Amino acid sequence: MRKYDYLIIGNSAAAVGCIEGIRSVDKKSTIAVISEEKHHVYSRALIPYYLEGKIDRDKMNYRPAGFYEQARVSLFINEKVNGIKYEENKVCLSSGEFIEYGKLLLATGGKPIIPPIKGLDKNNVFTFLSMDDVLKIEKALSSAKNAVVLGGGVIGLMAAEVLHKKGLNVHVLELADRVLAPVVDEHVSCIIEKAFNEQGASIHTSNTIQEIHGKENVESITLQDGTSIPCDLLIVGVGVSPRVELAEGTGMEVNRGIVVNKKMQTTVPGVFACGDCASIYDFILGENRPLPLWPNAYAGGRVAAFNMAGIEKEYTWGTSMNSMHFFDLNIINAGLNISYSNSEYEIIHTEDENKKTYRKFVLDKNGVLVGLILAGPIARAGIFLNLMRKNVDVRPFKEELLCENFGYASIPEELRWTLLKDDVILGVV
Repeated sequence: MRKYDYLIIGNSAAAVGCIEGIRSVDKKSTIAVISEEKHHVYSRALIPYYLEGKIDRDKMNYRPAGFYEQARVSLFINEKVNGIKYEENKVCLSSGEFIEYGKLLLATGGKPIIPPIKGLDKNNVFTFLSMDDVLKIEKALSSAKNAVVLGGGVIGLMAAEVLHKKGLNVHVLELADRVLAPVVDEHVSCIIEKAFNEQGASIHTSNTIQEIHGKENVESITLQDGTSIPCDLLIVGVGVSPRVELAEGTGMEVNRGIVVNKKMQTTVPGVFACGDCASIYDFILGENRPLPLWPNAYAGGRVAAFNMAGIEKEYTWGTSMNSMHFFDLNIINAGLNISYSNSEYEIIHTEDENKKTYRKFVLDKNGVLVGLILAGPIARAGIFLNLMRKNVDVRPFKEELLCENFGYASIPEELRWTLLKDDVILGVV
């Protein structure tokens, strides 16, 4: 039986963060990665750009081709984990082989949510999450003219934009009364819907699939309002749920995701979790929840690595954040998605319709920035995140936040250097 000091299940940003974290403090111990996919580690955020033809396949790589060899990592590729005997520190592979480990990281990611709609098992129905998904869609494009995207969230809208740019007639179906409802406010939803409609891509809100027509392939769709839409390519982009199968029924705490503390430790000794499969600490809410974001996954992997190697570190800066681009519209959001001022929160915002810009900030009762949405120019978003993380009372300069050229120079000098002291070493270029 093979044994490794560190074993990682999953092969994406969290795994890379863990590998690089371990090797920064431990050059000698053995590391293995088990990957269900047959591909070299790649950036999922680049999937739309690959399908659109903007980048080549090798540009998808998240790390160079020799990454595993240089990091002295044993890679089990195209291999599934059937189960884990946590009390024995053993992982069972689909091949029947058992692998023993010293410390274990669960970085299994997320899986597409498939609604209980009859007909979603047909040949020309795809999800939009993995490299295998996009390669299948790429083959189907040659014979496709009409596409339907089920879901008006980030994944669905990204897929819809690419398919439209590839020349297909695109219809987006969203059961809620607006797109991206959990992510942005009503105003930005309207801006996004307008951007799609202006390009000729149809958005159907408060509507979804009533019936799918066709035998082996989808040929057309009837919506709940009776509308009939021709369809020869259907993308399911409703959302993603954490993959927690390896934790269920083991005594490990699961609450939407695999629950971890700030050290990325699960409730089972010697077992860590991070990335899209985990429920991690959100510093804005002050509680755990899934935060399926690439930066959180990588940072969580590094924090897990240090603690697996015996060096205590905590990840305390995770929160909801998205950076999106639809046609010529750039959007960043972070923190709470609050629509109206109340006794708990104050909202300030500004809009320039000619420039297609919108800026909105949510302040708590102490004047601390706890949410933001930027549409249009999105430069210097990192400054706002720094203000959020440092719990700065922004009321003395809150009107400055609304200025398009807001920067550190807009912040009172004493506070400015307090914010910058951890990032700037005076006298060093």
